Amino acid sequence: MLTEKQYKLLMFINKVLKETGCSPSFEEMKEAVGLKSKSGIHALITALEERNFIKKLPHRARALEVVRLPKFKPSAIIEEEKKRETALQNSAAQIPLYGKIAAGTPIEAIADENEKVSVPFEMVNRGLFYALTIEGDSMIEAGILDGDTVIIKKTDSANNGEIAVALVDDCEATLKVIKRDKNDILLIPVSYTHLRAHETDSYLVCRLLLEKKKKKHKQKKKKKSLKRQ
Repeated sequence: MLTEKQYKLLMFINKVLKETGCSPSFEEMKEAVGLKSKSGIHALITALEERNFIKKLPHRARALEVVRLPKFKPSAIIEEEKKRETALQNSAAQIPLYGKIAAGTPIEAIADENEKVSVPFEMVNRGLFYALTIEGDSMIEAGILDGDTVIIKKTDSANNGEIAVALVDDCEATLKVIKRDKNDILLIPVSYTHLRAHETDSYLVCRLLLEKKKKKHKQKKKKKSLKRQ
């Protein structure tokens, strides 16, 4: 079985190779395993090479290849992960999950508390928060996907351009980008599919307003040209 530092170095090398296609530098390896000298890294690499976990590629400086990964984690790593998980649970806050929210056509608002979800305490230490499960795909370009859980902060108002939960006709809820246009508040999806297909009322309203503005602009141009004549 590998030692704690051998395991950490092997997993770090494997991660960097997958992400970049290149071996990490000695400085990066020192930082990853908490060593101060290059000689310590050389010793770990030699031990991993002798156990056939990695091999050095010939004619290439600092080029390593991961041959295989261990089947079991060192006990020290397991204990460390348990401590980290316990610390995370102790620092997490429990907020109510109120059901589903539409990211598409508005659905009936659900105010019943089904269960609770754990979130980092730093996220919810100021204000009132709750969680909702997304249903629909009208916000995918904002990174909000069908089935995601979103954390909502309760506020009295939303600023222009913010993503917010809107209550439609006091009975249906939807998640959209808030767009203020004079006296109107538009609910705008962030999905190219919805925008191309014109599937949402909010986008249609926005499109109609733009068409009206274009017509007014054309009419003003015509009036100006007639006056000049």
